Amino acid sequence: MDNGLRDSTDAWGIQHRWLDADDVPQEVSDATVARLREVIGEAPDDLEQRAPLVTRPGRDLGPVAGRVLCEDGTERRIEGRVPDDMPLGYHRLHGPDGTDRLLVVSPGRCWLPSRRSWGWAVQLYGARSAASWGIGDLGDLRTLREWTERAGGGFLLVNPLHAVAPTVPLEPSPYLPATRRFRNPVYLRVQDVPGWSADDADPDAVRRLGDSPLVDRDAAWQLKRTVLQAAYDRFRSAGGDPHFDDWREQRGPGLQEFATWCALAEEHGPDWHQWPPVLQRPDTEDVASFGRTHATEVGFHAWLQWQLDVQLRSATGGLTVLQDLPIGVSGGGADAWAWQEGVAQGVTVGAPPDALNTLGQDWGSPPMVPWRLRLAEYEPFIESVRGTIAGAGGLRIDHVMGLFRLWWIPEGADATEGAYVRYPSDDLLDIVALESHRAEAVVVGEDLGTVEPGVPEALSSRALLSYKVLWFEEDDPSEWPAEALATVTTHDLPTVAGLWTGSDAEDQLATTGMPEEDVRQGRADLVAKLTRSGLPTDATPEQAVDAAYRELSRAPSLLLSLSLEDAVLEEHRPNVPGTVERDNWRLPLPVPVDALDDVPSARRLVRTVTEALAGDA
Repeated sequence: MDNGLRDSTDAWGIQHRWLDADDVPQEVSDATVARLREVIGEAPDDLEQRAPLVTRPGRDLGPVAGRVLCEDGTERRIEGRVPDDMPLGYHRLHGPDGTDRLLVVSPGRCWLPSRRSWGWAVQLYGARSAASWGIGDLGDLRTLREWTERAGGGFLLVNPLHAVAPTVPLEPSPYLPATRRFRNPVYLRVQDVPGWSADDADPDAVRRLGDSPLVDRDAAWQLKRTVLQAAYDRFRSAGGDPHFDDWREQRGPGLQEFATWCALAEEHGPDWHQWPPVLQRPDTEDVASFGRTHATEVGFHAWLQWQLDVQLRSATGGLTVLQDLPIGVSGGGADAWAWQEGVAQGVTVGAPPDALNTLGQDWGSPPMVPWRLRLAEYEPFIESVRGTIAGAGGLRIDHVMGLFRLWWIPEGADATEGAYVRYPSDDLLDIVALESHRAEAVVVGEDLGTVEPGVPEALSSRALLSYKVLWFEEDDPSEWPAEALATVTTHDLPTVAGLWTGSDAEDQLATTGMPEEDVRQGRADLVAKLTRSGLPTDATPEQAVDAAYRELSRAPSLLLSLSLEDAVLEEHRPNVPGTVERDNWRLPLPVPVDALDDVPSARRLVRTVTEALAGDA
């Protein structure tokens, strides 16, 4: 980073000067700085003596010495230098002065697969079948996995599957969950749950869900909630299952806390700020008492998470499934309730204006205060990464630049009136590498938008794959890095068919406040990326898809991601950022997932990519 920009970061971590997406210097207003300083507060004087040490074998820690109690129960000693044979993991360092702090020993590099492969990017809620009650579920994920394996693919990339508040209306955005540790039971295939009975479901309601032109999460959850409750009641009446008891114990207090939050949310509403004051903290006797008197309800929500774990593992079947880790959570949700001491109040995170949205973005999530995250021994981050990787073998970190700095927007301000706040990126990245190593999970960092100097190098040094998108890249695909996931588009960007026909631009103009000139020019720039490869202007949408993916296939990247929307020539993207006037996150694929193999455009897309990879072999 340019010294002038680095020096502009103050003691609170606020960066006063920064370069925008066009490399134009920008200055943060004094009012924004003052407001953010007030929110962040001052770290304690002994922060550096209490915060975790994140290191690697062989590194010199300087004047650090003491007894290390390792995760496996063994003991080691450190005298400045970390031994080369120090076991990886989360240990406790006991200093001679009586201090006790977390010692994280990381391999420093993420796990990587041994060969190149292609796979599908999937919005699971929209990947419906006749069996899935109007919303794509884990049974449909299994169908997609089996189809991918038959076609020679090596992975799937799915939208965030994290839980939201279990109350109607459900939060529609997968990127604003209540938690990043646990999953959404709306994705359960009810027919695969032990104890379910068809007599519990109204067949007309099931049929209406399947016939709905949009994904109706609320109706789907209301129906599933009733049927799942009946199945759980039968489960309890039959004496339960010791496997569930063991699993629940292994998940520890975090699961109990989350299940209690779910039961409280069903009784008092989805935002814990609106609950009775005695219930607004998870560590009170009133919350513990609620858990005891509502043990059946709490047990039900824990049981749902068990069923999700069982079904996800069955759905993935050993195929790598990269699950998406959102940048944050709802301020009224379970994680913000559990770790509220570290959550910044009165601000949200987003992005300044860039090529994706010239007005900037506000994602609605409150950030963690960096120094408070350190004092929490990175527990919120560790548990989120670990919980998202579990059972699937892959991770996509949304807005990976947030591990370096986040764009904080004061409450009531526009997205343009924010400022960057810096985070301990070296520690966070090495924690990701450790979790990746343990799970043998490939990790992709979504590094789109305003990327500061040094970020690509930091990701590459840890074998954390970059995210290369044809619509954004100016370099020829053949020059893209090998350590990357390459794709044509994303859930926030135009599909090839929508771009080519112009319908996506009309959708943007009808639902956002973006200037027409920006929208039209943006489309023209993307169309030029296709026509420069020789595609005639009178080509069909299918020919445009073929041209786009032939370009993509020239990339040497480790992973090539294919959009299911492009495979079926869908013109509508899943999400248009910056609008609430559109059916974002509710658009189903126009083809049932169990019929995709019969779609000529899908077969052609697979053939295009597999032939390219075969030519590289």
